[in-house]
Amino acid sequence: MIKHFLLGTFCLVQFSFVNAKELPKNPKTEHSTSIAALQKVPKTVIIKTKKFKIRIDKQPNGKYLYQSWNANAKITSKPGMIISDGELIPDGTGGNYYIAFNNEGYSYQIWRNYLTDSAKKAPYTLVVNDANNNEIVREDGHVVKN
Repeated sequence: MIKHFLLGTFCLVQFSFVNAKELPKNPKTEHSTSIAALQKVPKTVIIKTKKFKIRIDKQPNGKYLYQSWNANAKITSKPGMIISDGELIPDGTGGNYYIAFNNEGYSYQIWRNYLTDSAKKAPYTLVVNDANNNEIVREDGHVVKN
């Protein structure tokens, strides 16, 4: 009886080792990438807020490009602001994320609001903070076409 128990335990341990995975060397990077893939982050999105039109493009290097215009300007005109090297940052596990940009001491965040407590919540929110992390702009935005 004891031999059968020990044999069963030994087999269980062996099968556990076979199914074990090696942990990634950089779990933050791989986790961010897998969440981004699950959320189906668009390669390009154009958002219109009360004061701005904003275009976010994923670049070949994996970073994001921010371009903005006055809300009444045409998107084919020269942007009023261009910021490169934006980074996608997951916010929890429910699908929300934001893309963060930095420019001359200001931080710009484009939040994607998948999970909200209100059905009327806009799908995107622009948040701009100054160098002291004081919020100076918060505007909801909706997706627009070119």
